Amino acid sequence: MGKKLYVGNLPYSATDEQLQEKFSAAGAVESTKVIFDRDSGRSKGFGFVEMVDDAGAQAAIEQFNGQEFGGRNMIVSEARPQAPREERGGRGGFGGGGGRGGYGGGRGGDRY
Repeated sequence: MGKKLYVGNLPYSATDEQLQEKFSAAGAVESTKVIFDRDSGRSKGFGFVEMVDDAGAQAAIEQFNGQEFGGRNMIVSEARPQAPREERGGRGGFGGGGGRGGYGGGRGGDRY
């Protein structure tokens, strides 16, 4: 299995294919995944790139961290392991609305 990288501060128009093309300049890419909001269908502005080996992953971090892509400077780092489900959502139990917590999220603004 390859080395997974977190890629943040992506332009909202970025696609898996664009990430694949860009990161292949640093080494062999195993997979790419731009993360989309389940409700709105819009990009969340980050994704993951899995490089085939550690050398390619290290080269990608050095080459692309801070580099401009679509008007934004990317953040590229080694991905942290995903936390088990019960640690992500707080109280656990009945789903919890995707880990946003209760009381309507926290995006700000006067909704009511």
